[in-house]
Amino acid sequence: MPMECQLYDLPVGSIEHAFTAAIGANTGWINWESLRWPDAPEVGFRGESKHAEVTLLFNSRTRELDERADDHTVLVHVRSVSIDRREMREPYAYWLAEQVGLNVIGAEQRN
Repeated sequence: MPMECQLYDLPVGSIEHAFTAAIGANTGWINWESLRWPDAPEVGFRGESKHAEVTLLFNSRTRELDERADDHTVLVHVRSVSIDRREMREPYAYWLAEQVGLNVIGAEQRN
């Protein structure tokens, strides 16, 4: 049974464990929006809040939940800007991952 629930102004860490237990082996996602990415002058990026989101996918690789997995995936959303068919925001996604001690391991996804 599809279900949608919106909870506002909850701190990170307040719902994830309960949601994981409730979702079990099914697919689902938690999305944090209204974030603000910090400035990253070393990769030529000025912080912004447009498209600044993080999505935690449960048992799926895509936000459409159409690629099942036995683990979870984290999507970091950054605004897409292409100049002469070259993606200009990709270095920022890598920089964001490094700030929390992680690496980008998958290909970009576009909505």
